[in-house]
Amino acid sequence: MASAPTLDPAKARWDIACALCGRTDHAVMHEKAPFRIVRCAGCRLVYTVPRLAPEALRAMYQVDYWKSDAAKDFGYTDYVADAELYVRTFRLRGELVARHRPPPGRLLDVGCAAGFALTALAERGYSVHGVELSAEMAALAGRRIGDATRVHCGTLEEVVERGLLGGRFDVITLFDVVEHVEDPVALLATARELLTPGGILVFETQNVASPFARLMGLSWQHFKFQEHLWHFDPTTMRRLLDQAGLELVHWSPRRGGKHVSVGFLIERAGRIHPLLSRLLAPLKPLARRSLYLNVFDEMLVVARPKGS
Repeated sequence: MASAPTLDPAKARWDIACALCGRTDHAVMHEKAPFRIVRCAGCRLVYTVPRLAPEALRAMYQVDYWKSDAAKDFGYTDYVADAELYVRTFRLRGELVARHRPPPGRLLDVGCAAGFALTALAERGYSVHGVELSAEMAALAGRRIGDATRVHCGTLEEVVERGLLGGRFDVITLFDVVEHVEDPVALLATARELLTPGGILVFETQNVASPFARLMGLSWQHFKFQEHLWHFDPTTMRRLLDQAGLELVHWSPRRGGKHVSVGFLIERAGRIHPLLSRLLAPLKPLARRSLYLNVFDEMLVVARPKGS
C-alpha cells in the first residue's frame, strides 16, 4: 500500500495560471497547508495551488495511486479489487452514452484505467479502445477486453502523435479525467479532432458549485489536493467546452453517482470527521457489501463539435 506523494517545497509550483482565462490572480476559498483551493478572479474557475512538479504528477498515477493507504486524500484503496462495483457504475453511464450515440460504433475511453468502462461499453455493442497513463493499468485493461492492441499507454496527445489509434471514433469518453490534467482545454480539443461526423464526447467531472460541495466545504471528498487540479461548475464547464471547440448537448448529475462498498463509506466518513469513522467502525464486517450512492455533486456531460 502507498501513501500520497510528498510535496517538495523546492519544486512546488505556485504561479499557476487559470486554465480558461490565463489569469494568475485569485481569491482563496479554502486552505489546508501547504495547499489552497482558489477561485480565479477572472472567469471564477476553481483550482488547487501549489502543484507537484510535472514529473511527480505523471509518476503518481503509475502504481501507488491504485492501491493507497490514504485513499480519502490520494488514489484508491484497492481499485482492482472493486472491479465489479466499477463495472456496474459504468453500465449506468453507458445508458447515457447509448441514448446520444447508439451502438454499434467505435468508442475510445481516455483514462481507461483497468478497463472497467470498456467492459461495460463493450457489453452494449461498441468496439472499444482505450488510452491510459499507467502502464500497469493499461496492461490490465488490454487483458480484460482480450486485445492488448486496442489499449495504448500514455497521454491522449502522446498516443495521437505516435499514430496508434487507427482512425476516428463515434464516441470518446473521459470519466473522472479532465480535473486531473494540466491543460483540460487542450485535452478536449485533441479529443474533438478524433470524432467522426456526428460523433459525441462524454465526460464526467465534479461540480464544485453543487449543494453538497458547498455544504461540505474543505471536507468535500473531491478536494484531493495532489490529483484534482481543477474544479468545474456548470458555468466554467460550458466555457471549457467552448474553448475546446465543442458545444453542450446535455448535462446532468443523474448517473453521476457510484456503486460503492460500505468500506468506502467508512473511509470517506473519516474525511468529514475522525469521529464518524469510529462511529461506523461496527459496520466493518460488512465492508464488502455495496450500495448505489449519488449526492449529485458530479456532472455527466455530452458534447459535440461546434456546428456539427
